Parts: sequence; structure tokens; C-alpha cells
Amino acid sequence: MDVKLEKWHKCQIDKEVLKELSKKSDLKGLQHVSVFFGLLLVTGILAYQTWGTWWSVLWFLVYGNIYSFSNPLWHETGHKTAFQSKFLNEFFYYISSYMANYEPTRWRYTHFVHHGYTYSTENPFDHEIEYGNNLKETPKRLIINIIPFLDLVFFKKHISFEIIQHALAIKTKVMQDSIPENAQAKVILNSRIYVAIWLAIILWSIFASSWMPLLYFVLPHFYGKTLHTLFAFTQHAGLARNIKDHRLISREMYLNPILSFLYWKMEYHLTHHMFPTVPSYNLDKLHHHIKDQLPKPNDGLIDAYQEIIPALMKQKEDISYYIKKELPEPQNI
Repeated sequence: MDVKLEKWHKCQIDKEVLKELSKKSDLKGLQHVSVFFGLLLVTGILAYQTWGTWWSVLWFLVYGNIYSFSNPLWHETGHKTAFQSKFLNEFFYYISSYMANYEPTRWRYTHFVHHGYTYSTENPFDHEIEYGNNLKETPKRLIINIIPFLDLVFFKKHISFEIIQHALAIKTKVMQDSIPENAQAKVILNSRIYVAIWLAIILWSIFASSWMPLLYFVLPHFYGKTLHTLFAFTQHAGLARNIKDHRLISREMYLNPILSFLYWKMEYHLTHHMFPTVPSYNLDKLHHHIKDQLPKPNDGLIDAYQEIIPALMKQKEDISYYIKKELPEPQNI
């Protein structure tokens, strides 16, 4: 598929500055994943040690919500920007793909489309923004995604159901739209491996007479994605569609350092879409260089939802409605 990113609007920035900010670092990547997996280990141990008490429920919720931030790790390694090393990017891409419940080949291709045709409801369709083709259902989908275990009630809408379909060699719409014929067999194989892993963990739980294997390795995506969903939803929700200008279809916001770390600085999402080869750990610096050419960022999650929720309500009645971001005057740099 031909994706011509040069057709998109880009902010002006000195080429040498951009070159410097595009440099990748194994050290920074390893520091990040070490802290991330360290947090999982600590909260996982606390959940185990308090098993049988209400404290365990709390610690599993913390564990699960941290676990779901494997999604930004998947994203960063998918862009090959988490590390300079190709091996490290690929290794952690496959690890985080499983954790995020993403079959790696399918999501590599659909993310490619997502960047070339962001928030497109036409052909090619952006399958990564699931609410793009049914705005009237968006509030319902958001609620389903943020309430623990509610996804199990609407399992056919969950990404796990798509993996099962692919494991059965069912050609879903996303496979027909976005996956080349010569890559579809790999999607099917990987999906079958995922299902086999799930079945093995289910058997482990049965033989051990314990929910723990499932709570640690399968169910976090059902009970622990509240926080990540609230972040990820802000990226494009309520904004324009089918427009070749990231300033109008992607959202920039500020977060505190702890949340920014977990999110791999994807709060600078507009900046990321405009310059997708810049590592996440340099996005704040890049934002500083181009912020005068961008719409005003939202000041945190609450501020973002103060414009998103009214927009969602309006889109239920009028799907042509979108938030019109105010653009700054063009500058000569």
C-alpha cells in the first residue's frame, strides 16, 4: 500500500534539530522497560502476598492497569524507536504484542495504515480507530472498555474475539482491508499460537486450582485497562476525520511525569503523528520546538474530556460534527 506522508501538513523545524531528536538509544529504552517490568514485578508480588484479602483485589487492579501500558511499549517498538538495536525492538515488540493482546503482524500493517490515513472512514479505512465508522456507538464502547470485566459481556467486540476468528482462518474485514495476501498466513499462525498460550494458561489454572495464572497472564486486558483506555481515547476522539492535517485530527496534552512515563509520552500524540520516527523520549523536546505552530494542548486528562464528552454527545445526533481546533497563524522559520 502506498502511503505518502509528504502529503500531510508538517510543522517547520530545523533539519539538524530534527536529526538530533531522531537519534535512538538502547540505554534509554532499557531504562524504561526495566522500570516498567520492575513495577509489574513489585505489584504482582504484592497481589500474591495479599491473596485472599481485599488488598489483593486492589493490587491486582494496580498490576492490571500497569500491565495494560504494555500497549505504548508495543507502539514504540513497532515504530522501531524504543531502542537503537533492531533485535531489542523486535524482541520487546513480540513480548508487548502478546501483553497488549495484539497479534503482531495484523497490527504492524494496520498501524502503517493508521499513520498514512489517520482517522480515515473511507478507503483505506483506519481500523485502529474503532469508533471511526460508528460515532453513535462511541460513548457505549468507551464505558465498556473502562469498566473491569465488562468486555467479557460484549466479547464479540473485544480484540480477543478477532484473534480467535483469525486462528480459525476466518477472513475478517480488517484482514481483507489491510493485510496483504502473502502475510495472512502469518496472522493465522500467530493467532493460533496466542490461542494455544491462552489454553495452556487456562489448563495451568485448572490443575493448580488457582485463578492466579489467568489473573497474571490472560485477564489483565479485561480488568486492568481503565487508565490506559482513558489516555488512548483522547488521541483522536471528537476530532476531524478524513483530513490530511494532524493538527485537526490528533490531540496534544500535558501529563505529570509519572503518567507520562507509563504512557511513553504519547500525550504528545499530534507531535508523534507528524514526526513518527522521533523516539518517545524526545517527543517533549520536539514539542517545545514546534508548539507555537500547533493548537493549544489540553492541560491534562480532565481538560481533554471536558471537550471530548460534549463532542461525543453531539456526534450521537450529528456524525458530521467535530471539534474545530484553532490553528495558529503560519510562521516563517
